[in-house]
Amino acid sequence: MVIPLEAFAPVAALVGLATVGGWIYTTRLRITNGYPLENSWGKSVYPQRNEETVERVKLLSSENAQLRAELSAIKDRLATVERIVTDGSYRLDREIDALRDAPLN
Repeated sequence: MVIPLEAFAPVAALVGLATVGGWIYTTRLRITNGYPLENSWGKSVYPQRNEETVERVKLLSSENAQLRAELSAIKDRLATVERIVTDGSYRLDREIDALRDAPLN
């Protein structure tokens, strides 16, 4: 039993359309979300090197440095709080306060 080649034409057309549609969809997603467009070799099609882009990178870099410094300070403060909470005398004070607040029978 030989299947004629014309039977595969609709399947091939659907596969081709799905491939092109997927490429169009992913390109649209890249454009709307700000990703650079790339050619088949992975290079940017339209690399943006204007003053606005350079200034934006500088601002984001300085904001990133500030946020890292703030995060470091918060980590130090958290370590101090953890040390206080796990301290034995603090635990003893909590137990005494719990006994004071407990109703007498």
